[in-house]
Amino acid sequence: MAKNINSVSITVVRPLEILKSEAQTFWFECGPVPFLGTNADCFNCCKTKYGSPPVVSGVVEGTEKHCHCYC
Repeated sequence: MAKNINSVSITVVRPLEILKSEAQTFWFECGPVPFLGTNADCFNCCKTKYGSPPVVSGVVEGTEKHCHCYC
């Protein structure tokens, strides 16, 4: 007697910004606290203030909404 075995594969997709921040090192903060803009606004703030390179991403994080720049 043959047995049927069903398998389920689950893929967890996470936002690109989180993956970038985990792969890079937090280095600077930019802008006011709380930072009311988006992650794209944060990245632009970081590039303007610190240059690119060394900055490769900017992410709004934390309960106080800080703009963190990653290198």
